[in-house]
Amino acid sequence: MAHYFEYDKDLKSREIEKKVDINGTKLKFITDYGVFSKKGLDFGTRTLLDSLNLENIKGSILDFGCGYGPIGIYIKKTTNASVTMLDINKRSVDLARKNAELNNVDVNVIESNMYENIDDKFDFIISNPPIRVGKKILYEILFGAKDYLKENGQLWIVINKDQGAKSVAKDLETEYKVEIVNKNKGFYIICASMH
Repeated sequence: MAHYFEYDKDLKSREIEKKVDINGTKLKFITDYGVFSKKGLDFGTRTLLDSLNLENIKGSILDFGCGYGPIGIYIKKTTNASVTMLDINKRSVDLARKNAELNNVDVNVIESNMYENIDDKFDFIISNPPIRVGKKILYEILFGAKDYLKENGQLWIVINKDQGAKSVAKDLETEYKVEIVNKNKGFYIICASMH
């Protein structure tokens, strides 16, 4: 089975539009086959967005592994932050661009394998990371974030307890100051701050 973090140009396409309400902010997203959570906003991402204190979200944001764009678009719609979104999956990137236009937000969407097309440093990197890539690549994403965070930057992620949230939080403590901000039905919201 192909994964949503790979691009399969032969994958059939059937775009559908989903209406989503996140904390009273009404958004619309076009989704399709071959992207994460095509049926609508997944519970983990919703829990992550619910856990952000939007008053503190300022400056520059990187939505890592943006999929069709819910994290970056919601943040741009509700804050004055400058938002960059990246994904390795070309279909996700195309959908994220369409969805930014659909929701009338100005964001920068980049196709990139890991951080290779990223030159800036950010105040926040926010992600529902692709757990199924395996621990090695997951840790390259999470620990690689340090090189793209500003001095007081923060990495915010959501991971399910069944996918190793506790051990990931513990491992992140070797390089970051770690706080478990929220737990909801097995989903852990982890904030890893630069020391």
